[in-house]
Amino acid sequence: MSILSSAVTNLTVKEVEELVESLGEPAYRANQLLNGVYQRLAVSFDEMTDLSLALRQKLEKRITLHTLVPVREIKSRDGTVKILFGLADGKTIEAALMLYAAGAGRPRTTVCLSTQVGCPIGCPFCATGQQGFERNLTPGEMIDQALYFARRVRDAGEDSRHNHITNIVFMGMGEPLANYEALVQAIVVLTSPRCFGTSPRNITISTAGLVPQIRRLSREKVRVGLAVSLHAPYNALRNRLVPLNKRYSLEELIPACREYASTTGRRVSFEYVLFAGVNDSLSQAGALVRLLTGINCHVNLIPANRTADSAFQPPSRTMVLAFEQQLELAGINCTLRLSRGQDIDAGCGQLRSSFIAGM
Repeated sequence: MSILSSAVTNLTVKEVEELVESLGEPAYRANQLLNGVYQRLAVSFDEMTDLSLALRQKLEKRITLHTLVPVREIKSRDGTVKILFGLADGKTIEAALMLYAAGAGRPRTTVCLSTQVGCPIGCPFCATGQQGFERNLTPGEMIDQALYFARRVRDAGEDSRHNHITNIVFMGMGEPLANYEALVQAIVVLTSPRCFGTSPRNITISTAGLVPQIRRLSREKVRVGLAVSLHAPYNALRNRLVPLNKRYSLEELIPACREYASTTGRRVSFEYVLFAGVNDSLSQAGALVRLLTGINCHVNLIPANRTADSAFQPPSRTMVLAFEQQLELAGINCTLRLSRGQDIDAGCGQLRSSFIAGM
């Protein structure tokens, strides 16, 4: 068993049952172990006092409990917390905790998880994309990001309204669908009533547009939300902003999204980051309307984070509101979302980039 896979969170439920059986223990011990990891959020086997001392000692010799440790933390005035985690092989990843007020519904406590070290897509406006790709994360490395924040909101009480994780989004470092098998295993564990117990309706996967994997995901038993990083209404511009478009063009991507919505019954979200003078004109808003008309979808308009790169700056509020209005008048459901953690440069990959630069 490698250093990357020797953790309980890297195991499926069946593999946990097999582990317990191999140690000569009765089957019910598997449920106790799962409960300790995912419900009681134990950080050591010693905390699992419903397990015998002999079993805890056997487990410690065979397997570790978790896969990552926090290395650096930054916190925004809006409550967003970004953590840089160290992995067993010395590499680092980011994850974030975001707190949303009740608004029209209940308060949301959302964790944003990474799926890869770096990213293979190479979008020019994304800090992670400029770091290159190093490796895929294991299922446990994804799950442990969520468990860390679950312990944090339970114990530290970031806010009395936010004492448990309500939503999970795979929108951190990496292209989730490029790490498909590990991603699906993590989701199956996170949604299992015997484990973390999150509703699939409260999980969203973001993708730059890996068409074969989108079609494959539509056939999975666990039907989660899909968010597509669109950012442009036609191929020439999207080729520049999302290089994956050169492989899977809009003529392939949009039908796959339409199929996902019809097969799963889940509305597809399209993420559209607005860059001044790049993709924010009213003519581009009209092209976006024509592209998405007839799809069960929702558009999230996100003004870009202000960065040092002069080519990708946020538009004026006037331009943002005009773009939004054009979509709404055409009957496209949309929401204007403000980027979280702007005062701490909490965009994907920015914390890791600063950490690497300071090494």
